[in-house]
Amino acid sequence: MGYDWQAMVAHKLTIATRESRLALWQAEHVKTLLEQQGHHVTLLGMTTRGDQILDRSLSKVGGKGLFVKELEVALEAGQADLAVHSLKDVPMELPDGFSLACVMEREDPRDAWVSGRYATLADLPHGAVVGTSSLRRVALLRALRPDLKIEPLRGNLDTRLKKLDDGLYDGIVLAAAGLKRLGLESRIRATFEPEHMLPAAGQGALGIEVRSDRADVAQALQCLLHTPTWLAVSAERAVSRVMGGSCSMPLAAYATLQGDVLNIRATWGDPEGAVPLVHAQAQGPVADGAAATRLGEQVARQLQARVQQQQASRS
Repeated sequence: MGYDWQAMVAHKLTIATRESRLALWQAEHVKTLLEQQGHHVTLLGMTTRGDQILDRSLSKVGGKGLFVKELEVALEAGQADLAVHSLKDVPMELPDGFSLACVMEREDPRDAWVSGRYATLADLPHGAVVGTSSLRRVALLRALRPDLKIEPLRGNLDTRLKKLDDGLYDGIVLAAAGLKRLGLESRIRATFEPEHMLPAAGQGALGIEVRSDRADVAQALQCLLHTPTWLAVSAERAVSRVMGGSCSMPLAAYATLQGDVLNIRATWGDPEGAVPLVHAQAQGPVADGAAATRLGEQVARQLQARVQQQQASRS
């Protein structure tokens, strides 16, 4: 009796995932959705270098790729068929042989203000201590409140909240999506609207990575694809890719889709707060990922030109 090998693999899938509580929630979420489509799904939990190195900022030890490398090794070795990532942690250029097969519907993309004592950032006294290790957030916070003392904050979500509760910070800034996914929405005192703190490229969205030669797995994932989110993050990631974006660059990019018109904004800042923020924006009709990418590249070129003008004016 003959067997359809591809059909068998598509119905028996292993998900590689980090072992933090949020990463496991995300993997379990994808597992449930795939099982509803008739697939048999198991999880392969792994610890990444990004999870192990907590005493230095990501920008100094290799960037966000530290959160995905071990998962890619599992994919390459055939130990897993797909890997679930927070899209903002996925490098803009994937290694040869890997592809982003699916982007799921976005959760709240905004940043959240978390504090036991202060309801909003504006309520903080002069010189208060705020925790974040994102250079983007550092630059945007300094633009909003240059008087604050901003201290590094690493670790998984629960670790960060414990550090806040232990009194090491007056408040911290986290992604609203992660708090909501773990049922911790009550910890959010306020959310930053994009007009005040533009999100990171891909923030709030889940991306699923596969080996490029696994068309069978990519096909099985199409039921999870959310086209409006995919178009928006394609533009955002294009901005970051052109700018050389990584966690070592204080860059924000956020797109929204109204009908078939995509509006994308980007901001570049100086973590030291020595120069004003630089902004760029564009909008246009998009019918596919290629058009969204081109719009993002257009915004990136605007941003590059304005950063260069700013630098020239200071020299």
